[in-house]
Amino acid sequence: MDRDAGPGRRGGASAAATDPRRWKALWVTLTTGFMSLLDVTIVAVALPSMQRDLHASASSVQWVVSGYALTFALVLVPAGRLGDAVGRRRIFLCALAGFVLCSAAAGAAPTIAWLVVARLAQGACAGCLAPQNSALIQQMFRGAERGRAFGLFGATVGVSSAVGPITGGLILALAHGAQGWRWIFYVNVPVGAVALLLGLRLLPRVARGRRERLDLSGVALLGAGVLAWMLPLIFAESGGLRRLWWLFPAGVALLACFALWERRVAARGGQPLLDPRLLTGTRGYALGTALGALYFVGFSGVWLVFALFFQNGLGYEPLRSGLAVTPFAIGSAGAAVVAGWLVERLGRLLTVCGLVAVVAGLGAAALVLRSAPPDVMTWLAAPALFVGGLGSGCVISPNVTMTLRDVPVRMAGAAGGALQTGQRLGGAVGTAALPGLFYLVLGASGKDYREAVTLSVGSALVAMLVALAVAVLDWRRDHRSRRQRHPHKAPDRPAHVCRGGRW
Repeated sequence: MDRDAGPGRRGGASAAATDPRRWKALWVTLTTGFMSLLDVTIVAVALPSMQRDLHASASSVQWVVSGYALTFALVLVPAGRLGDAVGRRRIFLCALAGFVLCSAAAGAAPTIAWLVVARLAQGACAGCLAPQNSALIQQMFRGAERGRAFGLFGATVGVSSAVGPITGGLILALAHGAQGWRWIFYVNVPVGAVALLLGLRLLPRVARGRRERLDLSGVALLGAGVLAWMLPLIFAESGGLRRLWWLFPAGVALLACFALWERRVAARGGQPLLDPRLLTGTRGYALGTALGALYFVGFSGVWLVFALFFQNGLGYEPLRSGLAVTPFAIGSAGAAVVAGWLVERLGRLLTVCGLVAVVAGLGAAALVLRSAPPDVMTWLAAPALFVGGLGSGCVISPNVTMTLRDVPVRMAGAAGGALQTGQRLGGAVGTAALPGLFYLVLGASGKDYREAVTLSVGSALVAMLVALAVAVLDWRRDHRSRRQRHPHKAPDRPAHVCRGGRW
């Protein structure tokens, strides 16, 4: 059992935090996290060749991307809670084995139906992997080491989202022929197999405790609520927002019922799927989750807008389109690692500064794309994108660290799953709304691609500005709390947060 309540559990968690192999184990989890998150975006560039080779319709091939994102988001919180209950190592290894098998099945798919089913299962396995990554970091690391580990984790999240189109274009360029798209899935098999063998050897075991029951009613309510929000967004390009708008209020009602049910389970002394005290009694968790969701609205959608602009507007090949936004990925990767060292010293202020840099960098890049000559456009936009990438590296990983820093280790999986569910929902909104706005402006302006990309990126910046306001609010609250408790030193854990496995 992988809970920190009780003496046996605390001993296991403490041993994991001093395991000399913990940094090697971290690289195993980061590799699998990169691979699973990369598969959210890497497939997009191969959709035309998949459609031709499998003789599929445009709507059915879209499920290769949308189905993965859907099942990924649906299982995050239940999988995180399951990892807390039966062991993160066990869930991680089972999910990784499933991911490798589903990748092989997707690569070998003879029909579009086979491919969609394989991608649905692959997304579910990826969703089971994701919360174990953040929970294992909390389990294996303490103090400043945890900040550095989360810095590497944040770099993985940011870079995997940004380099998906680049990697997909590169694989298609190297794998010649109509069947080249299959290597986008096959490449996961050897990487995942090696990670599985290393995980069996390096991931920490912890002491078993008493068996817990999974809150199946909570799973059903949360899953139905997330599904109600995701479906209209998945079908947005085919008129889903117009036909399925009623699912949004239905989703709000289901999530409200979920919140009430979880409060009831907690009040009766049971084990809720997502303990309400994470939101009400854990410093920074609620605001950090909201910040992550808002940021991913702009962060996820803007890459599709750039791809549409470069490929459809300027006629770039997929690989060249991906290389055009590489400065952002480079800046994000470097800054995320450094941010892991600085987050313990600067706290939420680091996120505030990062969001300012992202808004400034992407705003300047949008202005360049609107006015610069096409032959030098990408070169002139590169410095602005690099600044935006530096800022993004100071947002994602520090926000994960600040949001999860006071979460009890016994709830780390569920808390990490909820945080990533917010990011997935925000990403779904962004990937549906921003390209939709792009096409809307394109039609209204007589195919003015420059105006379309400017207004779409500007809309992404609105979501990021709201995230900035949330970050400023949390920073001011945290600053006041530090001054009241310790004038010269930030508190390690406030009185209202869980101590010793007890609230």
